[in-house]
Amino acid sequence: MSADTPTAISTAQPEDFFQLLKPRVMSLVIFTAVTGLVVAKGAIDWISACIAILCIAVGAGAAGALNMALEGETDALMRRTRGRPVAAGRVRKNDAMTFGVILSVFSVMLLGMATNWLAAGLLGLTIVYYAAFYTLLLKRRTPQNIVIGGAAGAFPPVIGWAAATGQAPWQAWLLFAIIFLWTPPHSWALALYSAGDYARAGIPMMPVAKGAKSTRLQVLVYSLILVPVAVAPAFVGLGGLLYLAVSTLGGLGFLLLAFRLWRSRAGDQPDKAEAVGREAALYDVRAGAKPARNLFAFSILYLMALFAALLVESLTAIPGL
Repeated sequence: MSADTPTAISTAQPEDFFQLLKPRVMSLVIFTAVTGLVVAKGAIDWISACIAILCIAVGAGAAGALNMALEGETDALMRRTRGRPVAAGRVRKNDAMTFGVILSVFSVMLLGMATNWLAAGLLGLTIVYYAAFYTLLLKRRTPQNIVIGGAAGAFPPVIGWAAATGQAPWQAWLLFAIIFLWTPPHSWALALYSAGDYARAGIPMMPVAKGAKSTRLQVLVYSLILVPVAVAPAFVGLGGLLYLAVSTLGGLGFLLLAFRLWRSRAGDQPDKAEAVGREAALYDVRAGAKPARNLFAFSILYLMALFAALLVESLTAIPGL
């Protein structure tokens, strides 16, 4: 069944609506939001803190549902996304849109009433930014889509900080900057070994629009900028010795993998399995794509380790520098 096929009775199951929330993305959103809330050291009680994290999670899920509603036809063209509920025809586009709008309004209003309207406003901005600005305006118009659109994924620690304190100081925006700069090398590493998917869907991701060689160079450049910024919290009072060690060692590992990717030929040739549409090709460990796959996988661990170190230090009062 295609995303456009009309049905008199919806066949959607609760699991399908849960998948609309993009739970894997939501888990990272929750983790970074919790870190921002805890590191802020605000005078928020634990009930309000739990409500705030719930609202941020629901808001992120709402943005994901709106994205899937708007991208159903495009998702159906890509192996990585064609199993999504709207693309596969299990959830109708209008149902997904309604679901996303209701969750958006609910999460923003509840966050404003439970904490403050600065946090609620930032959450609302994030939803609109991702669902409208990125999905409708950027994604199909520029190879810089993921660079500009990456701001949506960088907001959660700022929202968590604002929920705890009612403010969004420069320290919160430093956490934003880390995620913002992390997004291009993370996403382009994936795009280097799934460029065929994006080309078929007409999405001008960097490897499609500018070629693999240019993309590999830009991954290295962004990595060289990211790593010093990621170490900075250790010198401005946000992170301590644990964070300094994690960010330094993790950053060196990130740069090593980015350098290997730059020196490689990942993305130069389409994968043979991809060319014939073999389902398992996307996550196969292929010799040519291995440097891109390695950086993509490590980048997730790297970001989580950075925020985990900040969270552990804040909760256990490990001495800072």
